[in-house]
Amino acid sequence: VQLQASGGGLVQVGDSLRLSCTVSRRTSSNNGMGWFRQAPGKEREFVAAISWNGQYLNYADSVKGRFTISRDNAKNALYLQLSSLKPEDTAVYYCAVSRKSVASNNKSDYNYWGQGTQVTVSS
Repeated sequence: VQLQASGGGLVQVGDSLRLSCTVSRRTSSNNGMGWFRQAPGKEREFVAAISWNGQYLNYADSVKGRFTISRDNAKNALYLQLSSLKPEDTAVYYCAVSRKSVASNNKSDYNYWGQGTQVTVSS
């Protein structure tokens, strides 16, 4: 399974971006998916996750109310809508496929990772 993330870029404070992640083959209908991010000098952290059927969503407190995760299983795709961006959102964003069906916030539950897309928020 290969994941390809895209949609990152350089934006201003308060702007929006939409990240996309395509999966090389049809993911299991039982797999949750998620987004993580890593800023320079920091550990990779959880951002958002979605259950296999899209019914359950899970967000980090730092992005709740500003970011929206969604998926389209027919297109083997995962999305992250980023709004009201802040400088502290600057990071490389990674998409991932979980071993579990739930919207997990635990990195160890994810066994397939994309290469990352850079998001830079300038003040």
